[in-house]
Amino acid sequence: MALIRSTPPNVLLVHPRFSRNSFWNYHETCAVAGARYSAAPLGLITVAGLLPADWPVRLVDRNIEGLAASDLDWADVVMIGCMLPQQRDAKEVIALAHARGTPVVIGGPDVTSSPSVYPEADFRVMGEAEDILAGFIDAWRRGDTGGEFTAPTFPDLRRSPLPRFDLLKLQHYLHVGVQFSRGCPFRCEFCNVIELNGRVPRFKSTAQVIAELDALHALGYRGHVDFVDDNLIGNPKAARPLLQALGDWSEAHRHPFEFSTEASLNLADNDELLALMQRAGFFAVFVGIETPDEAVLVSAGKLQNARRDIAASVRRIYQAGMFVNAGFILGFDAESDAAAGSMAECIEAAAIPMCMVGLLYALPSTALSRRLAAEGRLHAGSDRLGGDADADQCTSGLNFDTLRPRAEILADYRAVLARINAPAAFFGRVRRLNRALDLSQQKIRRPLRQTWQDLQVLLRIAWELGVRERGARRQFWRTLADSLRHDPRTFRHAVSFAALYLHVKTFSRFMDARLAAQVSGLAAAPPTLRQARAARA
Repeated sequence: MALIRSTPPNVLLVHPRFSRNSFWNYHETCAVAGARYSAAPLGLITVAGLLPADWPVRLVDRNIEGLAASDLDWADVVMIGCMLPQQRDAKEVIALAHARGTPVVIGGPDVTSSPSVYPEADFRVMGEAEDILAGFIDAWRRGDTGGEFTAPTFPDLRRSPLPRFDLLKLQHYLHVGVQFSRGCPFRCEFCNVIELNGRVPRFKSTAQVIAELDALHALGYRGHVDFVDDNLIGNPKAARPLLQALGDWSEAHRHPFEFSTEASLNLADNDELLALMQRAGFFAVFVGIETPDEAVLVSAGKLQNARRDIAASVRRIYQAGMFVNAGFILGFDAESDAAAGSMAECIEAAAIPMCMVGLLYALPSTALSRRLAAEGRLHAGSDRLGGDADADQCTSGLNFDTLRPRAEILADYRAVLARINAPAAFFGRVRRLNRALDLSQQKIRRPLRQTWQDLQVLLRIAWELGVRERGARRQFWRTLADSLRHDPRTFRHAVSFAALYLHVKTFSRFMDARLAAQVSGLAAAPPTLRQARAARA
């Protein structure tokens, strides 16, 4: 019979490591910027806000620090939140906790999509935590030693708590996240957002978001705040009052934060939202462009990007003072042999310096993975990491039988990376971007201590790129000079992109060697489905 637990447990929240090879790690950029990792674990500190106030909580982010034996010895329960690229390390943390006899609770997107991957966890929380964590808390107090808790529906975010920002070591991150909405109204076949968070966007109240900014401000944080929404403008009508309030708050607090977010490309069609974002202090937007090929966009369900001039849409966002970071994908069934060239040309035409170009990955529980499984094309164990797989669409991908020859897709990927990340191409796009940006409304305030930190970062970057890196030296200095000559307000952006180039350079070299080996290994591979069908025709 279970013994009722009357003493509040010591809760150890653990954020597992991402792969060292992941595109998203930005190790070199973090190093010159004086940070240890790019993004703070917003999901776990939101979970912390849902726990009873009398439960002692610690947070260990394995991306910035080690998991000490003393932390494990202190804990009565370990709670892990993870995504697919963290799967391997999450299992290691479970083993470490169990070696000390400590029970483990696991939640997050990976266990929600693939619960069978974590049979060793004592408790599994599947779905968003707001409506179901109370069930785990009751089970713990009853003395239960295991269980599963599944969200019956998508929760009302007005019940979401204030995240425990006080648990973060803020100085170790490039940026901190907040969230306004979850969900996206579109039907992209390959996207797991609509499976995990739904197609009807849900929102926190404006007052909740302002309270989160107040909490960060009170902790002394200043600088980059990222809205981690699946699509900030998924419901433009709901986004409008938030953006108005953000502008008011920023002006009242003398612009302590600069914001970024993710949004769909149809943001470019809404002049009102662009103006509100500019006033609030947004400086960057991540956009999933995927491909300029309209036939591919239609076949993949990315209709919001079809029937538009992508480069012109990006330039409209630049005119609102925000630069675009973009995602691109190779490996779609409908793409042609011209995919690499048209993709690189699109990136150049839109002058997008930072591009996450990846291979199509059939994520668990998506429309794409279901279709491929029905066609007998999905590789077995695609929800589990094995071998040298990273579950990162930049370093892995193509976990299915492709229609185009796999070697051709990999060679195309290698060619795109080589072309867009060459120093002259990368810094050329930075220069064209800086000339297109309208920063006349920019009001970001940089405290003296941040200005001193910025100067130190500039000196480190200048040493790495302006002195040590012979291949990019000329382009680096030319870009800084171009910014000062045409609009000194773009100088910070030029320096930031130079810091990002350090990451891009290292990642491209790693991927070039990896892709070359993969292509070589496929030289004697059997024909692909498309080749086999053509031979039979």
